Amino acid sequence: MSLLNHSCDPNCVIVFEGYQLLLHSVREIQIGEELTISYVESLMPTRERQKQLVRQYCFECDCLLCQNQEKDAEKLAGEEQVWKEVKDAVNAVRYPKSKEEWKHVLERCQNLLSSNKGHLPDTNIYQLKMLDCAMDACINLESWEEALYYGSRTLEPYSLYYPGFHPLRAVQLMRVGKLQYSQGMFPQALETLKQAYNIMKVTHGTDHSLMKVLMEIKEECDAMMRLQ
Repeated sequence: MSLLNHSCDPNCVIVFEGYQLLLHSVREIQIGEELTISYVESLMPTRERQKQLVRQYCFECDCLLCQNQEKDAEKLAGEEQVWKEVKDAVNAVRYPKSKEEWKHVLERCQNLLSSNKGHLPDTNIYQLKMLDCAMDACINLESWEEALYYGSRTLEPYSLYYPGFHPLRAVQLMRVGKLQYSQGMFPQALETLKQAYNIMKVTHGTDHSLMKVLMEIKEECDAMMRLQ
């Protein structure tokens, strides 16, 4: 894997299966075309990606995404002072070890998301990270309905920033589909899980353990719909 070069718009992704690293192509690759992966989080704006690449890997990327600074306007949309506050709050979150800590995280997310209404769109990457954080907190606190509310708000930004076949989008769709299933929203859950399946069969492969879990939930959803 260390022989693979970087691109901010790679043609391959790496996924884990236990202790194994699996390499999957996410689009058609031409004969002689170089295999590439992204060394950094593609959600970051161009300047942040470049800074991290120079700091960690001592090179600057000149791919088309970096040249065009594509989607940077959407990533940092909204009022700068507001998203900087959200960015600081997201960066300050450490993985909670207790329910009380998760409650504190959720309360912080709720307050910021409420005060940001009308100031930041969900496509702002720090707002998006805050929604993800709120969703995680709700899941850990077993607040399924609220978790679904936050998770549903992430789907449009995820489709914008992780288009085509991307493992993060597949996993997010699966999580939201599971939450829809838990709320008895079987038609919606089935549609969301189908979207996750179509991406995950490319990014993870049909034999991946996560894919098997997805198939089980999808089949359960099918069965529940037949009973209705």
